Amino acid sequence: MPRFPFSFRRIATFAGVFVLFLLVVEFNTRLEELNRLNEQRDETRTKATQAAQTKIALQTEVGYAQSTAAVEEWARSEGHYIREGDQPVIPIGKPGSAPVVVETPTPIPTPLPNWEVWWNLFFDK
Repeated sequence: MPRFPFSFRRIATFAGVFVLFLLVVEFNTRLEELNRLNEQRDETRTKATQAAQTKIALQTEVGYAQSTAAVEEWARSEGHYIREGDQPVIPIGKPGSAPVVVETPTPIPTPLPNWEVWWNLFFDK
């Protein structure tokens, strides 16, 4: 029966390699967690920046809506009010004439080549 040589040096080497392997696995797990958290941080920063910009834009709109210029613009365009001294003009068409109809052309969709369809299918988010 062959004797398997157990030496302290061999056991310590295998234990050291095993511990090193566990450390590398743990380090890899922590790096993946760090990357995930960094992506979440960047996404949250982007959303916060967008929310701040939306807030500023809405504050600007509120400020304009409370100004006299906005009231005057509404009164002239939608309210159909006039200032003193203005001459109101009401356009009247010729009697018996048909209204002019302007048709807008419908855009024609351009088909994508097959390779672009497959590329978008597999690689677009």
